[in-house]
Amino acid sequence: MTGLSLKGVCKQFGDLNVIRSIDLSIEPGEFVVFVGPSGCGKSTLLRMIAGLEEITSGEFWIGNKRADQLPVSDRDIAMVFQSYALYPHMTLGENIGFPLRLAKVAQKEIQQKVLKIAEVLHLDNILDRKPGQISGGQRQRVAIGRALARDPKVILLDEPLSNLDAALRLEMRVELARLHKKLAATMIYVTHDQVEAMTLADRIVILHNGEIAQVGTPLDLYNKPANTFVAGFIGSPKMNLFPAEIDNSVANASKIRLKNEQNEFNLDIPVQATGPIQMGIRPEHMSPINEGGIRGLVNRIEHLGSDTYVYFQTNNDASAVARLNGIAPIQAGEIISFTTKPAHYHLFDQNGIRIE
Repeated sequence: MTGLSLKGVCKQFGDLNVIRSIDLSIEPGEFVVFVGPSGCGKSTLLRMIAGLEEITSGEFWIGNKRADQLPVSDRDIAMVFQSYALYPHMTLGENIGFPLRLAKVAQKEIQQKVLKIAEVLHLDNILDRKPGQISGGQRQRVAIGRALARDPKVILLDEPLSNLDAALRLEMRVELARLHKKLAATMIYVTHDQVEAMTLADRIVILHNGEIAQVGTPLDLYNKPANTFVAGFIGSPKMNLFPAEIDNSVANASKIRLKNEQNEFNLDIPVQATGPIQMGIRPEHMSPINEGGIRGLVNRIEHLGSDTYVYFQTNNDASAVARLNGIAPIQAGEIISFTTKPAHYHLFDQNGIRIE
């Protein structure tokens, strides 16, 4: 197992700054997921690690060896692309063993290695088939097997599940988690899907406009988003944000008052902020009450069986959603009130930075 480190890494295409001074350390055997909206730089960063894009400035290290000037072939990194890119005229076994053939490995050793990889990936009983004879999920496993063939120090995966349907994506997420646990390999995975990030990652790196918005475990990012961008990106449906003000006139306590609302939300500890703020509440932490709390006009209901999503408009014109368990007897057009426990308040300043 080998770790990686990026030190002040930047990437420019002409005058366009795509990656801006990234500092990141990845531990040996860690499963790290790069996530963010389209255009945030996650795939470019992955390609820089692989050596497919040059680093404009900064340093890239593999273990204790500087690697940003090394050619692709000397980095000992394998990459799995969004496209399977399998050779259609070869069997699955031949596809998996192809990198070893290029490396002039003896045929007997190739056969042994291919069989070992196929057993890990549950492909050992179909190695004689061609790619056109198997499912999309199996093809992706073959592509992963080919990446594993030369025992790389690091495995990079660039949105490998995006071409699969919903059922296969779920199946392959389970397979990838199992594979990482079995191999204990260092893996970096790129996706725009926060569900994949939350379910697979040891740590998530959230990118925004070429910069790291926050790094942490999935629960760290969910429970303590560093800013409103992360708060809105992690969680489905995304966190509600309400314009509010802080009142610190009471000793050793604070009151939060939402804009155009009369009801106050009490905190047992003082908050070091004044003036306008944003109060964040996750949809699943909102509970209906008869009066008080956050009031709004219900404009849409989504019944999903296990959950009901209630979309409403508050008195301060904020659009919000509550996620309620089961089938809730609520109708569009109702005026409804919600409450939330103080432990579930998230406070952000005028610049969108978390207030501790």
